[in-house]
Amino acid sequence: MITRYSAFLRNSPQSNIMAENSFDVIVIGSGPGGYVAAIRATQLGLKTAIIEKDKNMGGTCLNVGCIPSKSLLHSTEIYEFVSHKGKDHGIKVKGLEADVSSLMKKKDQVVNQLRGGIKALMKANKITVFNGFGKLKAQGKVEVDGKVIESKNIIIATGSQVVELPFLKFDGKTVVSSDQAIAFDSVPKKVVVVGAGAIGLELGSVWNRLGSDVTVVELLPRVAITFDHEISKQAERIFKKQGLKFELDAKVTGIKKKGKSTILTAEKKGAELEFPADKIIVCVGRKPYTDKLGLENLGIETDKQGRIVTDKARQTNVKGVYAIGDVTDGPMLAHKAEEEGVAVAEIIAGKAGHVNYDVIPNVIYTDPEIASVGISEQEAKEKGIEVKTGKFPFAANGRALASDAADGVVKVIACAKTDKLLGVQVLGKNASEIIGSAVTHMEYGGSAEDMARTIAAHPTISETLREAAMATDGWSIHSI
Repeated sequence: MITRYSAFLRNSPQSNIMAENSFDVIVIGSGPGGYVAAIRATQLGLKTAIIEKDKNMGGTCLNVGCIPSKSLLHSTEIYEFVSHKGKDHGIKVKGLEADVSSLMKKKDQVVNQLRGGIKALMKANKITVFNGFGKLKAQGKVEVDGKVIESKNIIIATGSQVVELPFLKFDGKTVVSSDQAIAFDSVPKKVVVVGAGAIGLELGSVWNRLGSDVTVVELLPRVAITFDHEISKQAERIFKKQGLKFELDAKVTGIKKKGKSTILTAEKKGAELEFPADKIIVCVGRKPYTDKLGLENLGIETDKQGRIVTDKARQTNVKGVYAIGDVTDGPMLAHKAEEEGVAVAEIIAGKAGHVNYDVIPNVIYTDPEIASVGISEQEAKEKGIEVKTGKFPFAANGRALASDAADGVVKVIACAKTDKLLGVQVLGKNASEIIGSAVTHMEYGGSAEDMARTIAAHPTISETLREAAMATDGWSIHSI
């Protein structure tokens, strides 16, 4: 009788209406964390909906962040190589010039192709897509532009937005955000970048290669502050050789006008500094995007930085409401958000979803690239861990020399007592790919010797990683 009655309800018109608006999982936000969570949830048999406020899916990463910036970095690397190193390889080009409109067109082609890919993934996985602004209304209820949909499990994956300094407001013309700095229609003569982190260094490199006079102003004493001190200092020297200028330990105070010119002002050791600029690119970080999300309707807790507070399972203080990616604590990285998306979907499905936060790689996609995983030598010492380190220069690697990639070094940090890998830092060509091997070894708790005895093809740049691991015990073969 119960079975027959249940079948009647499922087949009734009212049941169909409810079924259309009810889901096992609702994901708010279609960035790397959101769309990956939705796909994993459907793979596990959960009826899933995803909500996106913008006309295009993919979030900041695909539309104005990771992907378009990497396209511009690649295009300008080619231009830089042909301009300055091509003749050394017998490549002589007359009348070489950079066509900014074509660079932007190529960038847009890449982004559009990937947008189409996400749409195809949504369709293939039978994920219901709602285009509109998602807002939490009550327990288990989300409103999308006036329509209410329901689920016992809601994943907030709304990402982050650029930080705007109160004394340096974006005007979209002279003072711009990183989102706008990937879409200039011409090469500015003078560019000032505020912030020497990943985004600032990458965008500074793009416009420097195209001919802009670029100065990077940074509040802190080093560029790429999250990396090992040695790596950071060496990277700065290389970037200076490329033409980038740095003003470190300088606090930006605002802008002023001198005739038709715009001047960025800063303070350093009591003195006022002035930086004339055609474009001022502000890259001082990002903040969680929770605007008008309706967190207060459910009493969802946030911290002082505005990040949503979660437990180890990424569940908020409200049962059934989860948060992942940039909107929570931890590094604001697309791959971190993706891994959390997978883990939360698995937890909802009753599986043991897990993220190993100790082995999340970090990369700056300059040339040379900078990549790391685990802790630096300085961090290990701060934790009271006795370490041994090994370094190997790219200049001693055959493939690096043959590829004009001699600038750089690999540094391996291991526990002095157990030999367990604690961290790896790479400054050099393809560092973003090389670091993957280090992540793999650290994922299973490997030692420096494990990595030293892992065979690398010869000649490859990946041999540098092996040699640096050998050096932790003083037996690197190709270094003096």
